[in-house]
Amino acid sequence: MATVALVLGVSLLFGWAPLGAGATSQPPNIVFLLMDDMGWGDLGVFGEPSRETPHLDQMAAEGMLFPNFYTANPLCSPSRAALLTGRLPIRNGFYTTNGHARNAYTPQEIVGGIPDSEFLLPELLKKAGYVNKIVGKWHLGHRPQFHPLKHGFDEWFGSPNCHFGPYDNKAMPNIPVYRNWEMVGRFYEDFPINHKTGEANLTQIYLKEAVDFIKKQQAHQQPFFLYWAIDATHAPVYASKSFLGTSQRGRYGDAVREIDDSIGKILKLLQDLGIKENTFVFFTSDNGAALISAPKEGGSNGPFLCGKQTTFEGGLREPAIAWWPGHIPAGQVSHQLGNVMDLFTTGLSLAGLKPPSDREIDGIDLLPAIVQGKVIDRPIFYYRGNEMMAVRVGQYKAHYWTWSNSWEEFSQGIDFCPGQNVSGVTTHSQEEHTNLPLLFHLGRDPGERFPIREIEAEKSPTIWTKEKSSEGHQNPVTSSSQVWLNKKHPT
Repeated sequence: MATVALVLGVSLLFGWAPLGAGATSQPPNIVFLLMDDMGWGDLGVFGEPSRETPHLDQMAAEGMLFPNFYTANPLCSPSRAALLTGRLPIRNGFYTTNGHARNAYTPQEIVGGIPDSEFLLPELLKKAGYVNKIVGKWHLGHRPQFHPLKHGFDEWFGSPNCHFGPYDNKAMPNIPVYRNWEMVGRFYEDFPINHKTGEANLTQIYLKEAVDFIKKQQAHQQPFFLYWAIDATHAPVYASKSFLGTSQRGRYGDAVREIDDSIGKILKLLQDLGIKENTFVFFTSDNGAALISAPKEGGSNGPFLCGKQTTFEGGLREPAIAWWPGHIPAGQVSHQLGNVMDLFTTGLSLAGLKPPSDREIDGIDLLPAIVQGKVIDRPIFYYRGNEMMAVRVGQYKAHYWTWSNSWEEFSQGIDFCPGQNVSGVTTHSQEEHTNLPLLFHLGRDPGERFPIREIEAEKSPTIWTKEKSSEGHQNPVTSSSQVWLNKKHPT
């Protein structure tokens, strides 16, 4: 009874309700479109000069743009674990203990994965009658106990890892591709990827999987959760033959154009089926563009510093768009600080469910921001492996540690911040600033190039002190700024 009341309350608040007298309320469908290594600056709506993403730009024009949206870690596996659990990687197990501030992920040779103790979004959505499918990259473990169908998904077409390779099948096999429990082939063998030309038909295959799933669930009149986690923009980038050579940006742009076209077809299908007003769609990326692969096979992080693997803005700030016709007024821009972990809590809210109460949940419900235009005060934590490197509160960001990548890697030509050296900031050794954090104002300096001098920082008392107003109330960022001062991990 309590669950029914909760579902009804959420339905009335956010605009979906029972179909008629005696009918059971059906919550909205949920579609998460998660890109791989796509940067904030890759979309026309965010200023990409070629303007080659008309469908995503239109999605933003019809929905809500989030220019201040973040991932929970600047690498694939931990960011995906955070999205599906609503928890920081330091809580859900996707971090390293054998090296300070080193990101963790699950390649073929790693035997670990998502812990059984974690509740994933699809597991919980089943309580509200959802049918759940993942299309594309899982990346939360490849052994049987980590399989997506053991963690709430009803269907899967994709791979446990990225499309690395080709391998010789002696020292290491090519990455497998699964349909549910059955391995249906391997990349480069049964699913060709031509490194020389960049040709691969995978995005079209992933599109068909999404389209077929949506049509089937609509025919069955069941609410569905589609997690479309494709990887065409992860090096080695690929596109199908009809898109190769069509972009002003080269092969990476070809991949972006095909993804944009595919998303346009998914949104049109929702309209054609008459379910666009009952389907919440959110587009974002798992981490910033991989500048180590740029310019040929990497994207753009716009005005932001560095990229994937770093805790500068280019590593964690992501493109993000919410689309829900009839519920989100067209052409909105939200300055809410958002995070991929919020998709977990927001997804539960859409389904009329509450987050688990037996653990800390870091994601917040974004529906008040999306539907009502509210801005919720909250900090953003920038983790790299086991270390909280920085925190953002409002427009201010404080770095406790700075590090791009090691001198050893840099001397070998591996550069996470190509052409963006900022003295004392993009350091190649791990530099600690805990006693006097390196402070930036992201409104005035989104590229983190001009640290605020100590005398200016003292003019921002809410950032540095636990100050109360004359009425005795705490200032808006007091609780968060205290975390900055004490350098406490939110664990």
